[in-house]
Parts: sequence; structure tokens; C-alpha cells
Amino acid sequence: MCNDYAREIEVGRVARLTKEMEGLPPFEWQGHKIPNDAGATPHVKIGEKGLVARLEGDFLCGEMMTWAWKSPQGRPVFNFISEKRDFSNSDRCLILATGFYEYTTPGLDKVKLKDQHLFTMEGYPWFWIAGIVKQGCFTMLTTAPGPDMKPYHDRQICILPPEQGAAWLRLSRPSAELLKSAPKGTLSVKTLRRNGVPAAS
Repeated sequence: MCNDYAREIEVGRVARLTKEMEGLPPFEWQGHKIPNDAGATPHVKIGEKGLVARLEGDFLCGEMMTWAWKSPQGRPVFNFISEKRDFSNSDRCLILATGFYEYTTPGLDKVKLKDQHLFTMEGYPWFWIAGIVKQGCFTMLTTAPGPDMKPYHDRQICILPPEQGAAWLRLSRPSAELLKSAPKGTLSVKTLRRNGVPAAS
């Protein structure tokens, strides 16, 4: 499942855009302090800090938070199955992303480095990943794969276009309507590495 994602957007731009979106609260930083590690980055991996937003009063409150809490066995919980779960009492959050990576087995037996594929949301420069917070860390919610993801993985993270983020935080729509497989054409995919060789740009 997803263990690597991109946040290649200046957060100030996101803050400006949220003010223009109907139904989405304006963005502000937790404690009104901009963190030092909030810059754009092509990779956020398990155990690193990602930018999440939660609803606090009339604001979409952003902060940098570690990806994945520890299970009782000490394993990182970085993905969490969404089906047949009640999230009404969960600490819901939105994870800011511009893309996410999936890795598949290469076609050549001697190649150990997995093929790398970057998924973005068609028509959007950025999007939200639905998540929850526990132990001061966040995890991404997953669901069954849509048609765009099925050739690459048997699960996919729950993604939301920017304007639908508040519905997840407020649960103003049933979670099953929000945390669903992405319809065909929602995701664009670019293979960045195949059989150990970077793809031509």
C-alpha cells in the first residue's frame, strides 16, 4: 500500500485557495506558527512528518505531524482499512498531497529495484487524503481499488478533491460516500522507473 507520497506545493498557495472554496474553512497554522519543515517535497515516507489539517472552530488548522503510529507489536500503522468502520468518534484529518507512489514487481527477474509509479488526481494540482489521528500521529484510510489502481495494487488510499475535504472532517455526508473507490479517470499515472531504469522525462 501507499508508503510514499508527494507534497510538491507551496502551502501558502493552498491557504489562499481554501479561502475561495465554498464550504471549506480558511486555513491557518496551529498556534499561528509556520513550522520550519512545511516546504514542498517530492517524497514523504513512513515515520517522516506530513502536513495535516483538522477542523478547529471556523478554521482548517494545519500542522506537521508524524506519519504512522506504533501498533502494540511495534509495527507502524501507516494505512488503515476504512470499510465497515465507524469514524464518528475518530480524530479525523486531511493529509495534503500532490501525488502518491505505488511500487510493483519489475518484469525482469534479475532486477531487485521495484518499478515506481506516481499517481496524481486528474484536473487537480493537489488533493486531500482522508486520514485519522492517534497517538499524535496520522494514518491514511484505504478502500478497494478503482479501475485506475487495479493494475497496480489491490487497495488504494481514500482521496478527496479539495472542495470535499470539509465533508470528511464534519462527516456532513456518510463516510461510505466519501471513502470510496475512485471512479475511472480520477487518477493519472506516470511510471518513473521500470526494470531498474528511470523513465525518460
